[in-house]
Amino acid sequence: MKTTALISALMLGGLSFAVQSAEPTPFTVQQLVNLNKLHSAAVSHNGKQLVYGVKLIDADGESTSDLYSLDLTKQNAKPVQLTQVKGTESQVQFAPDDQSIFFVASRDGSNQIYQMPLSGGEAKQVTDFPLDVAGYKLANDGKQVVVNMRVSPQCETLQCSADKKAQQAEKQTTGREYTQLMVRHWDTWHDHARNHLFVAQLGDKPVKTAVDITQGLDTETPPKPFSGMEEVTFTPDGKYVVYTAKAPSKDQAWITNYDLWKVPVAGGKAENLTEDNKAWDAHATFSKDGRYMAYLAMSRPGFEADRFRIMLRDTVTGKEKEVAPLWDRSPHSLSFGRDNKTLLATAQDVGQVSVYEINTQFGDVKRIYGLGSNSIVGFNQDNLIISHKSLVEPGDLHKISFEGENLTRLTDVNKEKLAQVKFGEYQQFSFKGWNNEEVFGYWIKPANFKKGEKYPIAFLVHGGPQGSFGNGFSTRWNPQLWAGAGYGVVMVDFHGSTGYGQAFTDSITQDWGGKPLEDLQKGLAAVTEQQKWLDEDNACALGGSYGGYMMNWIQGNWNDGFKCLVNHAGLFDMRSMYYVTEELWFPEFEFGVSTKITKNYTRSLTPSIMLKIGKHRC
Repeated sequence: MKTTALISALMLGGLSFAVQSAEPTPFTVQQLVNLNKLHSAAVSHNGKQLVYGVKLIDADGESTSDLYSLDLTKQNAKPVQLTQVKGTESQVQFAPDDQSIFFVASRDGSNQIYQMPLSGGEAKQVTDFPLDVAGYKLANDGKQVVVNMRVSPQCETLQCSADKKAQQAEKQTTGREYTQLMVRHWDTWHDHARNHLFVAQLGDKPVKTAVDITQGLDTETPPKPFSGMEEVTFTPDGKYVVYTAKAPSKDQAWITNYDLWKVPVAGGKAENLTEDNKAWDAHATFSKDGRYMAYLAMSRPGFEADRFRIMLRDTVTGKEKEVAPLWDRSPHSLSFGRDNKTLLATAQDVGQVSVYEINTQFGDVKRIYGLGSNSIVGFNQDNLIISHKSLVEPGDLHKISFEGENLTRLTDVNKEKLAQVKFGEYQQFSFKGWNNEEVFGYWIKPANFKKGEKYPIAFLVHGGPQGSFGNGFSTRWNPQLWAGAGYGVVMVDFHGSTGYGQAFTDSITQDWGGKPLEDLQKGLAAVTEQQKWLDEDNACALGGSYGGYMMNWIQGNWNDGFKCLVNHAGLFDMRSMYYVTEELWFPEFEFGVSTKITKNYTRSLTPSIMLKIGKHRC
């Protein structure tokens, strides 16, 4: 291959170095893991400044991470590097006056909160706890902070939890006693510690103590393993913290009944704000004037893939209503927008993750941007700041007007690296699947596609099963890797996938091998008819988790369709699955099991469980 001697410079806030660029080559896993990563973005309260982190990875795999600022008031503004200290700064938040930023960093042996003036100067340490800070949220006045730390629930002080952690690390045995589920998540055994929330008053010196506002709570907040500080917020007056957690009970493994709790910042009895709803409540957010609290709520107990409704509560009258009840999407982020009457949300939508603005009074839902996979970073009076990804874009920050116009790139953290990559062209397609209903998918051409040639097929099947292989970019199961290896890639969002309405998602329950298999068969037939360059007689199917289950199912029910099947962590026996999962609500709902019978049976088997794990096994 002929190479060109192109020299270009990567500019990231004062960091400049030359790169010898070659002619683009098909995407490889080595290029994937060496991509720079943008993280920890935040917009100032006045909307004039953007701060974000970039993890730079060099050709040897060595990485550095720093924070950069960008002036949003100037066109073609250049980023300014803010930090140059070894390590990673994360979870950036602006101070109320926008004159400084807060972040989490490990500069003295543990993760603590730091504050840095934007006018110049060194960051000062804000907290000095004996435990790592996992997450935090500032109050509106910036004078107090709620902090997430992992503690022993029996301890009354942070030092006690730190001592217990040190003692546990020195133990020569690894036996643990469990008296109730849950005891693990996937392959990680619980260590009896819990995520708790602490409120600290900020001052001139690093804070060493804080009030455990979840003292004695034996469940997790924020809930593990996927939730973070988006589930925690101060009330606008700074007098209370609202958080998401399950109520303590023996039924943790059977229920999805997360509730919203309100507790005084000085500690005390927590009030359950959503006790009447026995399904999942989450993600509380307040209007700036404190009049309204919006949150997400499912309707069906024991079902983790139900539609999240948007609920709005008047904090003065106590009246509550569902916002946009006819909108058949399930938001997974929620915040108030430019005023107290509009909400901003993101939701999966026909193979994308789209950005929406919702009127709380009339329920009008306006899609602002609907291409690729997007998340909301912040906004000013004129524009939204979003993080945008697609099947050919690893992720950068953009701004876009609230009318969905003038999409403008703000960062280009992989410009030089992507100049050396040749991605496969992609396109969304549709066909008539089960019950003659429309089903969507994506195809991707091989990176070195030549017109007139036939190409083998990598037929990717997503997990979940309530999931989606859509228009995004991931370090796991990235379809461009198969395109880079010379395959035509096909992905079908079969019945049960998310982002196509709740009835479509519900349709897979108690029918894992029915509708989805028919969709996969019809989808492969349709796309090979539409795209003649795909070789239908030379295909390999691949999948993980439910996708792996489908590999097993295909082997028994569609065994003439593929040259090979690749099963990653796939289910092969639904009965044994029940005894190796902790989230028992999942198989019971999916397969129609009687919860009352199984709870009584499992409890009779395990009044106290002694397990030997780790290095020393019996």
